Amino acid sequence: MEATAANQALLDRDQVIANSNKVRLYPFALGKTDGNRVYDQESREYYDWAGSVCVALTGYGHPHVRSAIQHALETEYSHLLVLYPSEPAVTLAERLVERIPGSFDKKVWFGSSGSDALDCLVKLLPRIPGRPRLVSYLGAHHGLTVGAGLISGEGIQARFLNAGHITKAPYPYPYRCAWGPCDSEECSLRCLKFLEDEVLSTVSPPDETAAIFFEPVQSFGGEIVPPRNYPPALRDLCDRYGINLIFDEVKTGLGRTGRFSAAEHWDVVPDAIALGKPLGGGLPLSAIVARSEILQDQPLTAAALAGSPVPCAAGVATLEVIENEGLVEKAASIGARLHDGLKAIQAHSRLIGDVRGLGMILGAEIVADRASREPSALDASRLCYRCYELGLLVITVGRYGNVIEITPPLTTTPAEADATLAIFEQAISDIEAGCFDDAKLPASSFPSVHPS
Repeated sequence: MEATAANQALLDRDQVIANSNKVRLYPFALGKTDGNRVYDQESREYYDWAGSVCVALTGYGHPHVRSAIQHALETEYSHLLVLYPSEPAVTLAERLVERIPGSFDKKVWFGSSGSDALDCLVKLLPRIPGRPRLVSYLGAHHGLTVGAGLISGEGIQARFLNAGHITKAPYPYPYRCAWGPCDSEECSLRCLKFLEDEVLSTVSPPDETAAIFFEPVQSFGGEIVPPRNYPPALRDLCDRYGINLIFDEVKTGLGRTGRFSAAEHWDVVPDAIALGKPLGGGLPLSAIVARSEILQDQPLTAAALAGSPVPCAAGVATLEVIENEGLVEKAASIGARLHDGLKAIQAHSRLIGDVRGLGMILGAEIVADRASREPSALDASRLCYRCYELGLLVITVGRYGNVIEITPPLTTTPAEADATLAIFEQAISDIEAGCFDDAKLPASSFPSVHPS
């Protein structure tokens, strides 16, 4: 589908936006958002499987969140949390402390993005006396600031950002295990053994390592869910050596996985959890909830607009919507419905090599054929474009740019889940039948944004 006149007009003007600030997968130009739908400049309606990359957890413009924002605009508006507190910021911090696992004394730090939350921890944790080193994972994406980029392990970041005190270990990826084909538990044990016997015994000695940064679902890396035995074993390893375990839940937190915190799936209690994306109800807001001693340093990371009243009021309202509308439970049930539907499509598709996820953060890995498991970023890009033509917005992620990310709003209904699955199945069928013109693909969609 070619861009219509109104869409094309905005797309033409979009040239003023720097390429470093955008990825365009198809000629969509936003007109408005409403609930679980988005509309282009011609008022054409789309389902949104991307959910603004997990930001639209309660849908777009939820009435309760909107009302809280309007009230805060009329009262507190904006000020510096670093200078004095506001009611929304303190209330949100209190509620996060209540909901995040851990019986120890906790504190909350506020920022404006998931990137700066991880950046804060990268700055603070190496200040632990005698422990200047950090460990993270290959394939990880923790953000776009320098500190968050240093602990990221995906190709684009790692090419330009590296630090001698940060080491990256293999993330357990059973579909593509670094040691060759194996079952989930074997992949998990091999990765953990490498972490302990190689990383911690050589380049990052445990008595010099302050923290291990872990994504409970490696989202940008391809919606990779670790085997069930890995997170508890990782917690045990950290306990043995006195290493802080940090969970990056910028995308998985606030109920998306079918638990309020993804850590709850394994009864693991991290020493710190980073939150972001949906926390501000669509406004810029992030948070760290951590052991008090981690965050009680000097205000080295106090940003001007971090924890402002308006986004914090939106955050309080977002938590209330999650609670009042049972969105954690809905994420589990609708996520299972989507997962089962994707597995049914996979059963008769040569393109879908693997389906995985937790709750409503799911991935479909696209391959050239299921026997070889060869990644096919081109077919994934074709799928994105064909879904757009059929009225469904999706994006690609993954180490090879070949995984379709599925993170719709948690307010998605069963009927909407079924409708989007039908569109995706049609798109798969069309691509497999060769009914797609590659000339439609924007230059930015493939392959430059996901170099192999």
